[in-house]
Amino acid sequence: MKVKSTICLKLFLSHVLAVLMVSGSIGTYFYTSAANTLMHGLKERLQSSAALISQMIDAEALGTVASPADVSQRGYIDTLEKLRSLKRMNPDISFLYVMRQAGEEVYFVVDSDETAKQALPGQKYDHTFPNLVEGFTSVTVDEEITLDEWGAFLSGYAPIKNGGSRYLVGIDMRADQVYEKYKGLRVSGLISLLASIALAFLFARFLSAKFIAPIRLAIDRCTAIAAGKFGEQITLHTHDELDQLLKAFNDMSAALAHTECKRREAFVALQRAKDELEIRVRQRTADLKEVNNRLSNEIAQRIIAQTALQEAATIDPLTRLYNRRAMMEHFDHEIGRNKRNHLPFSILFIDLDHFKRINDAKGHEAGDCVLIEISIRMKNMLRSQDSIARWGGEEFVVLLPEATLAEGKIVAEKIRRAVADTPFYAHGEELFLTASFGVAEFRPGLDISQTIKAADAAVYAAKMNGRNRVEVEGAIARGNHQD
Repeated sequence: MKVKSTICLKLFLSHVLAVLMVSGSIGTYFYTSAANTLMHGLKERLQSSAALISQMIDAEALGTVASPADVSQRGYIDTLEKLRSLKRMNPDISFLYVMRQAGEEVYFVVDSDETAKQALPGQKYDHTFPNLVEGFTSVTVDEEITLDEWGAFLSGYAPIKNGGSRYLVGIDMRADQVYEKYKGLRVSGLISLLASIALAFLFARFLSAKFIAPIRLAIDRCTAIAAGKFGEQITLHTHDELDQLLKAFNDMSAALAHTECKRREAFVALQRAKDELEIRVRQRTADLKEVNNRLSNEIAQRIIAQTALQEAATIDPLTRLYNRRAMMEHFDHEIGRNKRNHLPFSILFIDLDHFKRINDAKGHEAGDCVLIEISIRMKNMLRSQDSIARWGGEEFVVLLPEATLAEGKIVAEKIRRAVADTPFYAHGEELFLTASFGVAEFRPGLDISQTIKAADAAVYAAKMNGRNRVEVEGAIARGNHQD
């Protein structure tokens, strides 16, 4: 008699294996922690030794020791003897030395080495580490074992008395054996971790295969059903809750086979109706498309015509400025703003001086070129809220919203200088031109036509007073009229 094993039991077993894997990882962690603890203890002992020895050495005795020639100085001899005595008293110490910092460079001052490799005063130390540099100002110990030309060491540093952050004492503890043990501990911990992972992987793979086999079989049957193969049955028995799932799958497969037969019959009838409907839709679509194209063409033509009519009603065809009708609409808008918000506005009336001479001498085509060019220049000199219109012939009108009479005069003077000082070109020939300006400010209670007449009268005064000038409303003519 076969005993059924439940999915719950299988999950329990997988959890047990997961715990085993975690236990192996924890063991590896503690194993590695032991090595870190050993290293921490060595660092604390080395730091204490460096702090103690630093108080036994005085930097004032070494102030003049800077080169191999200074080894005969009393300060050097006494310090060297003191370092060697301390080294002999502590067998864990391999080297004791005093270093001096000059800028970013570090040099030996005294080295306790009693062999031919002894570093002499002034010898540069090329293996500068951040902890060594920090040792000139505080007690510090290397984070890792250092490998250099003298071997493997764990070093500590501390500033000496009266050193002024320029001298330190260094202690190198022989760490060859510790370094090898430390590497051995890490390798052992890594091997333990890898072994735990490998064992957990093998058990997980075994259990997953047990779970996956019936699932894959069900997936294969589902793929067959998706490909149109109905009615196939699954005969595998897992002796757990998956048996119910497989039985339900077999029932579903049989039901799908029956449904597929009915679906095909319905599909044939639906396809026949679809073919008939498509014929009707294509015919109706062709009719609608033709009607839509005609309507689109008519709408586009009406829009083009409407745009052209609107532009012709408001834009001067030569200068592309507003015409008189459009400017009158702008005047009405500003009058409304003046009534609501009491905001001032001014009008500039501009008349080109002796423009008829250009038409007579150079031709109307040259005159048109000048009108176009001066329109562009004046428009570029105005604000975005300002408006300019061709009033007629060589006359222009500018609307300056929120501008007083004095401010309008300043704008007119700026435009006048730009017109007079910059030459115009027509057919490659240089022409000079001036203009007369009249400025008037709208007064509440008056009609806009009165303001326009005031600006026009100011232009007339500018003409009478010699042209190429700006006059404001109420100006009195001081000269004779010139054509």
